[in-house]
Amino acid sequence: MNRIGLDKKKAKKLAVELNDLLSNYQVFYMNVRSFHWNIKGAKFFELHLKFEELYNDLLLKVDELAERVLTLGETPTHCFTDYIKQSSIKEVKNVSDGTKCVASILDSFETLIKKQRALLDLSEAANDEGTNALMSDYIREQEKLVWMYTSFLG
Repeated sequence: MNRIGLDKKKAKKLAVELNDLLSNYQVFYMNVRSFHWNIKGAKFFELHLKFEELYNDLLLKVDELAERVLTLGETPTHCFTDYIKQSSIKEVKNVSDGTKCVASILDSFETLIKKQRALLDLSEAANDEGTNALMSDYIREQEKLVWMYTSFLG
């Protein structure tokens, strides 16, 4: 058992999956940051603000994920080359069209929610309420955002 009362092997497996999630969050964060900087068109003001809200939230989650990996006794992934290599979410370059930005955001949320649901199963099996609560909170928030961004697209 580790210092927080979890089986060390299960905690390590959780940390590996959390690092994968962390990589996806980092790439998603940079994509949204780019959308914020580069958005153009009729919905500029609305989307510029929404993208800023989103990247600020993503940045908080990046920190929470890294700290959860540390809490489990492992090292968080911390190099951008590793993030790019590991992430299922790919870099998005030179997109300034609001509809394309929002579609990319929805694709990224789909990826994150799937990964977070898988982590829920692992954390339940490891009796890891800390990771479980974190994933549940993220999923609940993101399901609502998916509904809202989908509604924006019509």
